[in-house]
Amino acid sequence: MRAVASMTISLLKLRIGVAIAASALAGVAAASGPHLAWWQIAGLTLAVLGASGAAGAFNHYYERDVDKLMRRTCNRPFASGALKPSPWWLAAFLALLVASLALAVATAGHVAAGYVFLGAFTYGIVYTVWLKRRSTWNIVVGGLAGSFAVLAGAAAVDPSPQVVPTVLAVVLFLWTPPHFWSLAAAKGDDYARANIPMLPVVAPAYAWTSAVLVHAVALAAISLVPVWYGAGMLYGICAAVGGSWFVWKSVVLHRDPSKKNAMGNFFASLLQLALLVAGALLSSAAGLLS
Repeated sequence: MRAVASMTISLLKLRIGVAIAASALAGVAAASGPHLAWWQIAGLTLAVLGASGAAGAFNHYYERDVDKLMRRTCNRPFASGALKPSPWWLAAFLALLVASLALAVATAGHVAAGYVFLGAFTYGIVYTVWLKRRSTWNIVVGGLAGSFAVLAGAAAVDPSPQVVPTVLAVVLFLWTPPHFWSLAAAKGDDYARANIPMLPVVAPAYAWTSAVLVHAVALAAISLVPVWYGAGMLYGICAAVGGSWFVWKSVVLHRDPSKKNAMGNFFASLLQLALLVAGALLSSAAGLLS
């Protein structure tokens, strides 16, 4: 039973899915409008998890050949041979996506469901099929997948565009490249072996660490913009702490682009994302109680 659960978590990339679902909840918290019922929030969360899982499972299936070449991914279900390739798997992934989109429509509306679809499509097709093996822009464009989750959450409250959720979507877009570049730098041998053109593999250290630092500074600054639009002190503190720490770790990485510092920056980016989501949720909760 534990082995099946572990394989399911891996196949559907549920760790990433949880982060994306949390981003959708941050979008809900940041949007102004009528409060959603608990069942709407639960439905949207499951819809985002399902759509993300479908895209993640397709990523495993499509990339099973290169996953075999990387120590970080060689134990994934399709790469390891635990699951055998079959068109039925693709049908199952598509069915999961369709069911997730239907749930999103039923609980959050057509606009939110559209953003959920765009997130899955961006990760599954634009990033996985089109860009990952072809361009160093792979994760830059692929970062839109998480941004669409924030917009989906906001659209569930009010389909009309709003400033704060849009800013948070931009922040997540800027967050994804330095987060993944840091991981790629720490696991550079894997990506070189698989011939995947992640920026730290194909660019000089000064160039890619500069790109990481510029992104970190930009997103730390932009993440504070919602404070001017009423996001609240709790959000502001979380954004300031998380952004400052990520910028500092990016400076350290720029000065010494070692694998140890790259992993340190990777974890700093995770902390920043966690603090941003927590800040948005806490500020929303504080507003409800006041």
